[in-house]
Formats: sequence, C-alpha cells, structure tokens
Amino acid sequence: MGGGLTGLLLARELALSGVEVTVIERGKLAQESSWAGGGILSPLYPWRYPEPVTALASWSQRFYAGLAADIQSQSGIDPEFIQSGLLMLAPEEPNEALSWGHQHDVELQQVSSAEANAIEPQLGIESDGIWMPQIAQIRNPRFLQALIKACEGLGVKFIEFSPVEQLIIQDERIIGVKTSADAFRAESVVVASGAWSQQLLSTLGTNLEVKPVKGQMLLYLAEPDLLQRIVLVEGRYVIPRRDGHILVGSTMEYSGFDKSTTDEARQALQAAAEKIVPALRNYPVVNHWAGLRPGSTDGIPYISQHPKIANLFVSAGHFRNGVAMGPASARLLADLILERDPILELYPYKINV
Repeated sequence: MGGGLTGLLLARELALSGVEVTVIERGKLAQESSWAGGGILSPLYPWRYPEPVTALASWSQRFYAGLAADIQSQSGIDPEFIQSGLLMLAPEEPNEALSWGHQHDVELQQVSSAEANAIEPQLGIESDGIWMPQIAQIRNPRFLQALIKACEGLGVKFIEFSPVEQLIIQDERIIGVKTSADAFRAESVVVASGAWSQQLLSTLGTNLEVKPVKGQMLLYLAEPDLLQRIVLVEGRYVIPRRDGHILVGSTMEYSGFDKSTTDEARQALQAAAEKIVPALRNYPVVNHWAGLRPGSTDGIPYISQHPKIANLFVSAGHFRNGVAMGPASARLLADLILERDPILELYPYKINV
C-alpha cells in the first residue's frame, strides 16, 4: 500500500526476487512527498542525525549511481543522477561536522569564504563553510516515472485512486485489504503509505509515530549551468537541475494534511534563494507547491514486521530523507520479508508495542 518512492523501490526489489507484487495507491502514483522534495541524496547537515539514519543514507549513496543507470536502462528515462556536491555555508558546528566525516570516512572539507566562492561562483554570501564534493542529486519526478516503467517491465501491477478502507485480519494474520471497489488477497502486506501510514495502522490499535509535516518549495527557470552546486544556508537550499531549473526549499509546517501553499512561504523562500544566488532576481519563479513529509521521531523510519501480525510489514516515517535512504530501506525490508540476511541491523527500525 503506497505508490511513492518507498513503495516503488520495494516493489522493484521484491519483483527482482521473483515475487508477484501489486501496488495499491490511494491517489495517483508518485505524486506525494517523494515527488515534492528536492532529490538531494544526503541528509542536510548529516552529522545532526542519529546513526540509524546515517546507516541507511550511507548504504544508499554507495549504490545510487548504479541503481540510476539500471533504472534508466530498464525504462528509457534518464533520472538525471548528478554529483553536484553539497556546499553548506556558515554551519553552526564545524568541528562536529569534521569529526563526523572522519568517523564515517566521508569526504568533508572545511572551506574559507574565498574557497566557497570558487566552488560556486554565483554565491551572494561571504561565508566559510563545509564542502561535501561526493554528494549527488537525482531528479526525483523523473526517477519516479522511470521506476514505474521499470516495475511494469518486471510485472508489477498498479492500482491507482483506491484508498484502502480495511485491513482484512484472520487468526492474527493479514489475508488482504479492501478498497471501496474491491478486495485483494495477499500472502504478505506492506504499509508504505507515507504520512497516511498511521491512519491505516490505527485501525489495528497500532500507534505509529508518523505525522504529516508540510514542506513548501519554489522552482525558478534560469539558464542551464547558472548554478553548479547544491547550496545550503541556514536550513534553506538551492538545487540546480541540468536544464536550468533551480529548486528552492523548504518549509517545515505542522498543519495536518493541509497541502495549500502560502504567500508568506513563497516570499520567505524567494528572499532566501535570491540572497544565496543574487542572479536569481533576473529569472522567474515558475512553480510553487507543497508536499507532506512522513515525519517521525528523530527522522528514523519504521522498517519492520508488525509486532502482532507476522505477515504485515511497515516502511514509513522517512521524514525529510525518503529519497536519500530509499534504496537501503527497500533492500532491508525485502530482506526481512524474504527471510534473507539483512544488509543492516533491524532493531533500530522496529515498531515497539
């Protein structure tokens, strides 16, 4: 249940192992948080996250280039995997950043203001910073469309616009799910419904600490190569796409399932973007949207078997890093479902009763 990046990557993992997979999506495939984000393949300020997040992101980073190439080959769609590097200006804790980089064998350099401007000449801010040259991005809407096509080639079935109304439980096992139009039987069921996952599991009395957290984004259309690097300043970031589009993000709003955009957020994001890259004042904002992240405690997702229903599984709560952690999270849950040796320890991601 769930046709976002988490569900699609898991569907592909299972299908590659010969499993028959059906993805049931409450709306249109690939249109929620995984579409709405920026596609940076790293947590922002990664040293601030707990080790379970680092473990998933690090595993994913090692495999992303190969995964993007495989998906492009299978689908004919270029997901635009680009090693842009991530430049963070005026970080509050440079010593912690350097220590984290050394501990995790991540290339992470402290740079002066002059060095930062050499790395990204369009900067409008004079500040020292932290430079992570190996960080890449992926154009998440294209990646999602490529994944859908690749999954179809593996025989994955998709059912859209079908909210699940009931989990069918019999003798402490789940035997299927029911929508308003039909019922579907399955040997195993996965809840991968993003911010909506808690709504489904609450019918079983399961309290999953996953809440919707709205993030608003802007999109500029500039000249290709105006900006070369992903730049992060005081929690705001700009991301250059290959065709000249530049994404700007993002807000953090706890407003339930409201996905409306606001003039206040637009003005704040535009001011931040044009402070970071003054040349953006000469280019139009061509889109403004919001998505609902599946917020979880400390950003650690649930990748787990249900504590009481053995053939019910959960992959939810990836918060701001669903794209960055996606490949590892899919592989880890596939390992659990297929009873393989897991790529990482499972206990940090377990649902506790």
